Amino acid sequence: MMEPRRFRTLFISDVHLGSKAAKADFLLDFLRYHEADTIYLVGDIVDGWRLKRSWYWPQVCNDVVQKLLRKARKGTRVVYIPGNHDEFLRAFPGTHFGGIEVVDRIIHDGADGKKYLILHGDEFDVVVRNARLLAYLGDWAYDTAIRINVVLAAVRRHLGMPYWSFSAWAKLQVKHAVNFIGEFQRVVAEEARKSGADGVICGHIHHAVIEDMDGIRYINTGDWVESCTAIAEHEDGTFELITWRALTSNVPTLTSVELLEEGNLTPQAA
Repeated sequence: MMEPRRFRTLFISDVHLGSKAAKADFLLDFLRYHEADTIYLVGDIVDGWRLKRSWYWPQVCNDVVQKLLRKARKGTRVVYIPGNHDEFLRAFPGTHFGGIEVVDRIIHDGADGKKYLILHGDEFDVVVRNARLLAYLGDWAYDTAIRINVVLAAVRRHLGMPYWSFSAWAKLQVKHAVNFIGEFQRVVAEEARKSGADGVICGHIHHAVIEDMDGIRYINTGDWVESCTAIAEHEDGTFELITWRALTSNVPTLTSVELLEEGNLTPQAA
């Protein structure tokens, strides 16, 4: 049995509970083996858009929520920054739900004295901000890509081929074509600079990375739909990107952890 790892802070986003694509069982497994003084939920934890279209809420979604509430009861500070998929919570800034506090954005004081702006990031996505209908269509297209992904994964397993994410590939092809990721990172980093912060921690684009951008540390937490990634802050202020590749009940090797001191990383899908 693996001993839980303890960190100063954990950052998790884009779980999309309520979506069939959400890997809630992987997140629940991750939460069992990771403790922190503070946990930031950096948006799109609950997928209100999909729940409006059709209700899907298996027991494992309840288990994830209960696990977070239990951590809050035991003394972990849990802060929820809503995203565009759980924007209904933006109507309750400053509210506490079972010990979980809701804020629009927040400044995190790092252990090394640096300040980090934490926000989901959708307000800097031109599609979400200026064309809601187009955003919904994009969400539908992503659902379709996920369904294709399931079929392809089954075929590749049958043929003895390694896992490959069609949805992640398709998303990156489109976003690279319009230079979306790079522009998003630049604008969000600039927002951190305007806020007087040394860095920014966000989610939204499902692209986990830690990198320096013109003196601003840009950190994206990734997601729990494809990559199953989280960001952890150590007691000395260093940040680690954790990829939870397998359930503990399935294999003896529990995690693949990559420590990022410099540069960037694109996570592999779980």
